[in-house]
Amino acid sequence: MFRSRWLPSTLLLLLLATNDAFAAEATDQAAAPKRPRIGLVLSGGGARGAAHVGVLKVLEEMRIPIDAVAGTSMGAVVGGLYASGMSAQEIDQLVESVDWQDSFTDRPPRRDLGFRRKQDDRNFLVRYSLGVSSDGFQLPKGLIQGQKLAQILRGATLPVAETDNFDRLPVSFRAVATDLETGAPVVMSSGDLVTAMRASMSAPGVFLPAERDGRMLVDGGLTHNLPVDVARQMGVDIVIAIDVSFTLYERDALTSPIEITNQSMAIMVRSRTTEDRAKLTSDDILIDPPLGSFGSTDFAHVTQARDIGEQAGRAAAARFAHLSLTQAEYQAYLAARNPRVIEPKRVDFVRSDPESHRYAARVADLMQEQIGKPLDKAWIERRISELYALDLFETVDYTIVEQDGQTGLEFRLRRKSWGPNYVRFGLNLVDDFEGNSVYNVAARFIVTELNELGGEWLSDVQIGDNPRFYSEFYQPLNFNHRYFVSPHVRLESRNLEVRDETDRITYYRVRESEGGFDVGRELGDWGEWRLGISRGQSSSQVRVGDTSLPNENANNGGYFARFSYDELDSRFFPRNGELFEMQWTGQRENIGADRHSDRVSAGILVARSRGRNTLTFSANVGSTLNSEAFPQDYFTLGGFLNLSGLRPNELSGPHFGIGRLIYNRKISRGGEGIFGVPLYAGVSVEAGNVWQERSDATFGDLRKDASVFLGADTILGPVYLGAGYDSKGESAFYLFLGRTF
Repeated sequence: MFRSRWLPSTLLLLLLATNDAFAAEATDQAAAPKRPRIGLVLSGGGARGAAHVGVLKVLEEMRIPIDAVAGTSMGAVVGGLYASGMSAQEIDQLVESVDWQDSFTDRPPRRDLGFRRKQDDRNFLVRYSLGVSSDGFQLPKGLIQGQKLAQILRGATLPVAETDNFDRLPVSFRAVATDLETGAPVVMSSGDLVTAMRASMSAPGVFLPAERDGRMLVDGGLTHNLPVDVARQMGVDIVIAIDVSFTLYERDALTSPIEITNQSMAIMVRSRTTEDRAKLTSDDILIDPPLGSFGSTDFAHVTQARDIGEQAGRAAAARFAHLSLTQAEYQAYLAARNPRVIEPKRVDFVRSDPESHRYAARVADLMQEQIGKPLDKAWIERRISELYALDLFETVDYTIVEQDGQTGLEFRLRRKSWGPNYVRFGLNLVDDFEGNSVYNVAARFIVTELNELGGEWLSDVQIGDNPRFYSEFYQPLNFNHRYFVSPHVRLESRNLEVRDETDRITYYRVRESEGGFDVGRELGDWGEWRLGISRGQSSSQVRVGDTSLPNENANNGGYFARFSYDELDSRFFPRNGELFEMQWTGQRENIGADRHSDRVSAGILVARSRGRNTLTFSANVGSTLNSEAFPQDYFTLGGFLNLSGLRPNELSGPHFGIGRLIYNRKISRGGEGIFGVPLYAGVSVEAGNVWQERSDATFGDLRKDASVFLGADTILGPVYLGAGYDSKGESAFYLFLGRTF
């Protein structure tokens, strides 16, 4: 009775106590402050965007947690790196280590080009090829394709390469681009992170537009340069916005179409930025790093922009100090973020994306060694460089993909949009200011990708003092271009000045025609050997001088062998590297020649630099070994850096030799800007001669010459203004456009 009477009362008391406990706990939880979600908004601004890194360093020092990042253009690059899990310090180290000027130069360094492409600048000076089709000339869609920059970003974000949902990155991320067809803003929240960053910073006309999900995307600064509302949509409570937008030029600085165009773009971007800034509330924090007139293309001094950003962050510290976490809280925040993958995954397969099916066999052959091994970023980057050095592709990239529980690499190769047929122009001009001038204008037509192995048809047409036609079909026998065959034809005419024993001058017109078939092997990207057989005809006719001299006509036929080595960093103003070539040509009667003869020649060039100073040594020798040499067999000397005190090709003979020692100093900072033109001042000493008999060749018979010159490495090729002096009292002045030797 007692138990039954008190049980309901006891249960009631326990229930009331429990309710009181729950109520107290709920009250305590309600009283505990909830940390606001913080979003970081990073604007575009080109090189000025390095200031973002400085502000990030301050935010990390003060233990400010970042829950979401939205960025545009350079802000998307810095924001994407940060969202991938890189610390501000790591991003800073990357910014300092990158050669930004080089990263915006798509063409690989000359040393890394395939050997065949290195030969293009021997006679064809203009560095850039135009596409050619039935519709006329084709131009690239951007001055910069972004290949090198994409690979830098690919390497930095490789630990999160498999993450295609940007909310699953260590920090949630959004990148803003602009649809070039519709003009609409495009907010990217998934897909390939590098492509998103690359698309966001594709300034129209400067960078190649990025292709993504069937859209052609360009710089997001055209629509949302400071994407505050994008961050809001990510559920943040407080926005920290860093605005490094372009500044407007003063009136006095608007002196050229370039500045006026830049000003127009800056006005448009600033108007969008003003609209975005108006979306900030009183709880948000806006940081304007005082970058002043710091240029958006001044990537050579990005560390200065970073330092300005760091100073601006410290100046604004009091405004976001209330957001700082304790050390324990900050470590808990870092630990809760999605981690970056540390261990490289094993590569189980390699494939090409559907649009790269034409190159699938080439990719499989080149990347076969990586299958079954842990992903080797450096090895893959070297293979990508080899592909890009073929000079066939606009971009070469890869992503990590999963298929049936296996990890693989998917490669994306895009043929040049202005290819696959190209034309390249050349120009050679010599004027000695005494009424003597020589000019030649040439064009090289290249039809590439004729078959899966990379067959190529090359044709040169030259008009001027030395008309020339040359056509070659180059057929590799395997994917790596190690072995090849090359049938070719050549027609050529040139003038030749010959002196007899009494120093009388006779001018000949030499004509040559030839057809041949070569076999060869490329030796990596540094060299090549060739063997060949040829048949042809040659003639020399007197044009000015002793008309009683006989005209020489000859049937030619024989063999040749050539070894070439080329590791120069530049063909025109080399700073480092070596060049060597040696050739033997043998005329044989059983191949159709009128006479048995042998001709050998060799040349070497070595360049070394320290600072702005460069010293170059070069030498050339040649000899016709048969007892009787026709004028068409002669070598020539004379002209700028070829015995500079003499007229061009003033000396000729069946045997020759010359050595040169050239010093030049870079006297301008040209080349450090994207469109800079380097200037050089230099001197040379030269010693050489030609001889009718090999026994006449002695050091005592050498002519000694010297020159002083100014040079410019222009988009059209090297230009020199020089004066030459000969040991026998002759002198010459030159305006020279073209390769000197």
